[in-house]
Amino acid sequence: MKTVVIIGGGPAGLMAAEVLSSKGVQVDLYDAMPSVGRKFLLAGKGGLNLTHNDPVDRFATRYGNRQAQIEPMLTASQSGFGADEVREWAAGLGIETFVGTSGRVFPKDMKAAPLLRAWLHRLRHPDVSEGGVPVRFHMRHKWTGWNAAGELMFDVKDGTQATSRKACSSVVLALGGASWKRLGSDGAWAGLLQTRGVDVAPLVPSNCGFDVSPAWSEHFKTRFAGHPLKTVAIDGTRGEFVITETGVEGSLIYALSSQLRDAISVNGNTMFHLDLLPDFSQERVLREIQHPRGSKSLSSHLKSRLGLDGVKMGLLYELLSKELMNNALALANACKALQIRLGSARPIDEAISTAGGVRFEAVTDGLMLNQLQGVFCAGEMLDWEAPTGGYLLTACLASGKRAAESVIASLAL
Repeated sequence: MKTVVIIGGGPAGLMAAEVLSSKGVQVDLYDAMPSVGRKFLLAGKGGLNLTHNDPVDRFATRYGNRQAQIEPMLTASQSGFGADEVREWAAGLGIETFVGTSGRVFPKDMKAAPLLRAWLHRLRHPDVSEGGVPVRFHMRHKWTGWNAAGELMFDVKDGTQATSRKACSSVVLALGGASWKRLGSDGAWAGLLQTRGVDVAPLVPSNCGFDVSPAWSEHFKTRFAGHPLKTVAIDGTRGEFVITETGVEGSLIYALSSQLRDAISVNGNTMFHLDLLPDFSQERVLREIQHPRGSKSLSSHLKSRLGLDGVKMGLLYELLSKELMNNALALANACKALQIRLGSARPIDEAISTAGGVRFEAVTDGLMLNQLQGVFCAGEMLDWEAPTGGYLLTACLASGKRAAESVIASLAL
């Protein structure tokens, strides 16, 4: 019987294990943590976002400059694993899904744990009558590279242990990125591969928050840290985000994080323009501000005429001088394009995901490393990124499937 080693027990590694074991391949799956799927479970704590209901052509655009590499994994006629396939796969595990108002797809009960339990049960107890082979799990095994004999090395509780490369047919690496280190994704694999000549792009935060520059005043952050900004837009993109003690974070910021991060990398800082009133035209905002306010304070006037209050009003007072606040045209311009300067991304370990990793130029179309025959990569350790909304998980699952199918092809099964 052929044996394949998978290192990493996240969605990509588990999907690779499922595909391989269903084809009669013995899978030994290793993970540094006490149990698999820890980041998957935490990501689903507020509702597991499995995928997105975007049309296929739009879905693929979410992968930016790596669309050409990711799209075939989602849409290939025989082996693509896109949004529809994710929902079918979940249904096969007994998990009913629904499409939320934003187009995001969730399990009906919104929970990650039932899906993971059903998935692991299927991996441990496959249909042997159909040729399935139970996956063998090895927890608390942290991969530390290869020894001089080409054996895979692991740090385990009672010392260092080696498993021979000669004893396995192929290796699938699905080690994640470098965010949420406490859940097992520490990016340590990057150096291990680079020493073997693999081209790895630096790991950087993605879907992350940012620190403003200059810092918020003590009054503003004490009053508004944790407050959401709803019904706003940044450079035409609508959504919402949250004020933090040091800056900003949340879904609208995450959607733009790659552009913001890259601009900071080039220029040292960057700025975005916040539309506090996306449902109002510039002309109407100016007209409402200029409307006679009698004895009302400016704050009361803006609240009654434009609905501006709370954190939105606080931002205006934080970022505009008294002179500009009392200049109707300048205030109207700020309401429609308030300039917020960012000085840095938050640390990588706080990010939801990471960009960078094994460059696609370093792997074959089947995700095998050019420099290491029989070693495949899948999931977030590859050099791609996507916004939140189900796109991250879908591509992790799709790449795990692609890597496993490539292993099967290489083994001529």
